[in-house]
Amino acid sequence: MAVRGAPALGAAGAMGVALASVLDDDVPDAARRLVATRPTAVNLAWGVERARAADDPVAEAQRVATEDVERNRAIGAHGAALLDDGARVMTYCNAGSLACVGYGTAVGVIRAAHEAGRRPSVWVPETRPVLQGARLTAWELDRLGIAHRLVADVMAASLMANGEVDCIVVEADRIAANGDVVNKVGTYALAVLAAHHGIPFYVAAPRSQRSADEVTTIAGHRIAPIGTEVDNRAFDVTPAALVTAYVTEEGVERR
Repeated sequence: MAVRGAPALGAAGAMGVALASVLDDDVPDAARRLVATRPTAVNLAWGVERARAADDPVAEAQRVATEDVERNRAIGAHGAALLDDGARVMTYCNAGSLACVGYGTAVGVIRAAHEAGRRPSVWVPETRPVLQGARLTAWELDRLGIAHRLVADVMAASLMANGEVDCIVVEADRIAANGDVVNKVGTYALAVLAAHHGIPFYVAAPRSQRSADEVTTIAGHRIAPIGTEVDNRAFDVTPAALVTAYVTEEGVERR
């Protein structure tokens, strides 16, 4: 988790292969070891293979990084038009610069709207168990000067019921051919709530199980009894029927 976020993993994989080539290491072996660090990460394998197959891995890795920022800026530009002036946006987990090479996907949409003078404000659920919303998204929004409030995950339903959320913008680790969205666990719950309350649910993205300690421990302090059994699922699937629109570098595609 030192590097996280699908776009960032792809670039990191390409950079790892580039580094191996500069150091005259065994590039195929380095590629295998990089992919093995997180074999379920599709973008990691993609970035590794792209650099490994290139005549100049360093130049190719740099292209991967540059293209990611360009894609994210395009996603932001297209998605910003979906946010009304003063929109109260809820996002989830972290999909800003820290999850990409730069700019961000879901946060990139909010960022582009802010840069265009639309004055969005953001509800930031904490995103248990490892608090990506509290630790990362809130920090990024503060640095960008975007108004935001951190809330407990369990507040999402109440905020929607009170009419305090105008739309939801999330990222995607993967979008299936049928439009289903795989993302941080909890995304499906937000999509169901949004559908119930008639709130647009937008997915911004370029075209498992985890350690039990994430649930039983916070900042090194145990919060559950030793021996407690844990089910810590990293992702869930949001059916395409719950998605209002997909925002990619190519534009907005409504369902």
